[in-house]
Parts: sequence; structure tokens; C-alpha cells
Amino acid sequence: MSSSVSSPAAGARGPWAWVPSLYFAQGMPYVVVMTLSVIMYKNLGISNTDIALYTSWLYLPWVIKPLWAPLIEMVGTKRLWIVALQFVVGAALAMVALTLPMERAFQMSLAVFWLMAFASASHDIAADGFYLLALEQHEQAAFVGVRSTFYRVANIGGQGGLVWLAGELHDRGGDWTLAWQGVMAVLAGSFLLLAAYHLWRLPRPAIDRAVPPDQRGGSAFLSIFIAFFRKPGILVTLGFLLLYRFPEAQLLKLATPFLLDGVDQGGLALSNQEVGLAYGTIGLVALTLGGLLGGWIISRVGLRRALWPLVLAMHVPNVVFLAMAWSHPGSLAVISAALAVEQFGYGLGFTAYLMYMVLVADGPHKTAHYAMCTGFMALGMMIPGMWSGWLQDQLGYLHFFGWVLIATIPSLAMTALIRVPEGFGRKESDA
Repeated sequence: MSSSVSSPAAGARGPWAWVPSLYFAQGMPYVVVMTLSVIMYKNLGISNTDIALYTSWLYLPWVIKPLWAPLIEMVGTKRLWIVALQFVVGAALAMVALTLPMERAFQMSLAVFWLMAFASASHDIAADGFYLLALEQHEQAAFVGVRSTFYRVANIGGQGGLVWLAGELHDRGGDWTLAWQGVMAVLAGSFLLLAAYHLWRLPRPAIDRAVPPDQRGGSAFLSIFIAFFRKPGILVTLGFLLLYRFPEAQLLKLATPFLLDGVDQGGLALSNQEVGLAYGTIGLVALTLGGLLGGWIISRVGLRRALWPLVLAMHVPNVVFLAMAWSHPGSLAVISAALAVEQFGYGLGFTAYLMYMVLVADGPHKTAHYAMCTGFMALGMMIPGMWSGWLQDQLGYLHFFGWVLIATIPSLAMTALIRVPEGFGRKESDA
């Protein structure tokens, strides 16, 4: 029963006291590194080619995080790692604010974003591990929607509220550098307060302890990797993990620049405030609703039956970007509606991808193998994103979005090759 979720027996440090804030803290540095950095550099006059190339490299820590996951598992407690890394992220945000007025602001701020990305990827490992240690299995199931929701809230706050704040500060002061300094300073202060809150509020589960030094051998670590690559059909699995998001990896890097660029450059000439509303708020609300519906559909019919409808729901709505690049709608309401359709479809389709990773990771090493799946997912986002800015510069927005639609073919081909057991993901009846 779910009564323990809200029962007084759960104590002063029950899940509601820390699960929402922990997953908000997990989502915020990711959206800063992967999304806010793109918008900030666009406002500061960096070219699309450089933005896409250099910010795509910031995916790398999430790609390779399985390499140091055993270190976080064996040394210290997950609680200690969480709090320490949150203080590091807060300090890194303050350092970004300090680098922006400097002569080589682009290079120096990128270096700090690298530090933040490694800290955030490491925090993901510790936070997910702590969640599994601090909650009973029935509580983990009860709060899986809560953690997902507050991760999305961080995305909405970052892409919506903070982009709007940057635009407001610019309108008042006329200087993008000062505007983004203010945003990063607000973020830094907020994150340091969040770290202090977790230092006080996170529970101290008895099983959250370091592994004894005599049990930290390398053979166990190596066997986990070998077991992953010996899974049946692993080559098809890796192809699916790398190519499922192939079109999105290219679209994502150029979506915001397309909304911000002037009509003479092929863009829609929106302000930061309008992007924050249309893409960062309305779009992300639609994304969340699509994700919830996708999860519900899988729970009703299973992943195998839902797979193709969800895959098509993810890729077909990309046509709205091609339509906007062709027609250049001047109405914010029309643009917002188009983005809501695209994001809703993406939310639907992404649930299929997540459930397939759960299927692949199933076994005695679920945590490590799921981390490896997410590493290949990040690699599949990083590499196509690196060339997307150059490609858009060569083709223009209209033809680039046409290419994105063609790029769905590898994803569809890999979907046709994977095998999903009948009934996987479907909720069984209480009986």
C-alpha cells in the first residue's frame, strides 16, 4: 500500500522532504550545460557552428560516466557525494558569471561548463544510487513519477523562467553579458542553498556506506562490463541506442538558434522572453504530458504493442520545424502550438526508448548496465550534435530541417530490428 509515502512513520526526513528537491537539483545543471549555454552563447554573438560543435562536447561526461561509477559506489557514502557535488556545481555557476566579462569569455566559460558537466554526471550516479538505498521498493515505485516530474520542473525553470529573466535583464540594462552574469549569479546562490538544505535534510540510511578496501578489486568491475557486452543481440541494441535519437540530436542544437535568429537569416526572430514562453514553458509542459501518456500507454498494452505508434509519434512531428522554416509564422500562438505538438510527440516517443533501456539493463547488474545504456544514449546525442551547426550553416534552416526528417530513417531501421518480449512493461492485474 502507498500509505507509507505520507505516513508520519516516514519521519521528518520522509521522501517528500528530499526526493523532489534532489531530482530538481539533478535536472538543473544538465539544462544549464546543455540548453542555457546554447542560448547564452547565441545572445553573446557566437556562431551556430561554434555553438553546436563545442557545446556538443559537453555531452561527453554523461557518455563516459560509467567509467567512474564504481568509484562513487565504493568510496564514501552516496549522501556525501551528493552534497559535495552540489557545492561544486554551485561554485561552478558562480565561476561562469565571473568569466563572462573576461577577454576570452567563450573559452573560459566552456572550461567551467566542463567542470560542471563532470560534477553533474557524477551527481546523477550518486543521486540515483541514494534513491535506491534510502527508499523501500514500494516507495521507489510510488515516487518514480515524482522524481521525473521535478526533473522536468528543472527543465521548465531553466528553459522558461531563466531565459525570460535573461531577456528582462537585457532589456533593462542593454548588455547581454551583464544579463547572463545576473542569471548565473542567481543560479549559483540558489544551488548553494540547495546543497545546504540537502546537507541538513537528506536521510542517513544505514546501508549507505563505503565498500571495505579489501573488496574494491578490479575483477568485479571488469566482469560487469563483460556481462553487458555478452547480452544477446548486443550489436542491434547498441545500434538502436545510438541511432534512435539521431534526428533529435541534430534538431535540438539548432531549435533555439532557429527561434532566435532574424527572418533574414531564416529564423523566426523571437525574443528571449518569447522563446522562454513558447519553447521553455509551453513546449516542456507538452513534453511532460506526452511522457506521462506514453508511460500510461505502455503500462496498458506493453512496450511491444506500443513501440511503433510511439516511435512515429516522436519523429513525425519534426515536420513542424520544416513548416515553420518555410512559412515563418508571425504569430507567437501559432509557433507555441507547433512547438507543443512537436514536444508532445517527443514525450510520447521517448518513453519507448526509456523502457527499452530498462529491458536491456534487466539482470543482476541493473544499476551499472542502465548507466552504460545512458552512456551510449549520450554518445548518440553528442556526435550528431557536433556537426549540426556546420550543416545548418551550409544548408540554411529550411533544408536543414528537411535533412532532419530524412535522418529518421536510421532510427526507424533500428527499431525494426530490435526484439521486445510480449507483455514487457504492461502492468499486471492485482490478482
